[in-house]
Amino acid sequence: MFAVSPMSAHFPPSSHGSLRRYLLAAYASLVVYASLSPFTGWQEQGLAFAEVLAAPWGQTYNAFDALVNWLAYLPLGMLLALALRAHCSSGRSVLFAVLGGVLLSAGMEYLQMYLPNRTSSNVDLLANGLGSLMGAVLASGVVSRRWFLRLAQWRSGLLQQGAGVDFGVALAMLWMFVQINPSLPILGNVFITEAAHRIFVAMPEEPFNIWESAAVALNLLMIGFLLQSVLGERRHAVIALLLILCVVALAKFLAAAVLLKSWALLLWLNSEAMSGIVAGLLLMWGAGRLRGAGLLWGAAIAACAYFVLALWQFDNATASAAMRLYQWHYGHLRNYNNMSHLVSVIFPLLLGIYLGWARKRL
Repeated sequence: MFAVSPMSAHFPPSSHGSLRRYLLAAYASLVVYASLSPFTGWQEQGLAFAEVLAAPWGQTYNAFDALVNWLAYLPLGMLLALALRAHCSSGRSVLFAVLGGVLLSAGMEYLQMYLPNRTSSNVDLLANGLGSLMGAVLASGVVSRRWFLRLAQWRSGLLQQGAGVDFGVALAMLWMFVQINPSLPILGNVFITEAAHRIFVAMPEEPFNIWESAAVALNLLMIGFLLQSVLGERRHAVIALLLILCVVALAKFLAAAVLLKSWALLLWLNSEAMSGIVAGLLLMWGAGRLRGAGLLWGAAIAACAYFVLALWQFDNATASAAMRLYQWHYGHLRNYNNMSHLVSVIFPLLLGIYLGWARKRL
């Protein structure tokens, strides 16, 4: 059994426990999904894993893939080290975080040998290990900073105390991850599929989609109710909601500027999304007096309505339909689109689990 280090002993209990584990589990799940998607075509290809490890680097090396793998495992190493830091020393947390990242990477590379559309690579394994190491070292350095402890104490004072709070915060972060995708309308669920066109050629107008606007309003209601249930004061929830919307819009614009073609830069800012945001804010204002069971029922109704609408009206949304918007043509973007759509569909279910948990304290 590892001893708790003096530094971690001074953390508030909620600052180094559940939230880190939830974020770690969510991020590891996303890594597994991105590594093995689309989970079809499994077959033996007559390749031994030892051959992959011993292959010359020139056969498997790709600078862009190596960079992506390094960046993908950096947050994983950081989250692993932060989760372990509450139970062991700084050095051990780094060591075990790197070991965990390498083992997960090795497992993914091994399974990719059975996917015809994937390529197992020893360079990817090395890049993933280096990313885990860098993330773990950064986490170890951050934890020892005084400002990190003050931030943890501030977070504990800002949030409610009790069952499910850390899970709710992790859900809010997962929600923001989905919204950054520039091939989805802001707070929307359906991929943008406008065909590429020549400059100065007008696109034919499409009829206003009331269902897409309703989905945006329900999406905003879900995150609004979630924030009200985890933050200690109602005014903090209002400020947090407006701040999150601004951050999402800014991040979406920056992602669009980097990833999308110039003519598609602002397609995510459509009339359905804007109407849905206005409607959602008005509904949130009308539901401002809800407390306790009323707040939970409001969130549950919004989650159920969004889930039904996503499956019934938007079940034909595909990640490949949005690829024509991108100026980059790497497979990682399709994986990100697939993850975005999957998380947006299961988010109401995760919110329902949270509401059942939060019922004990609200």
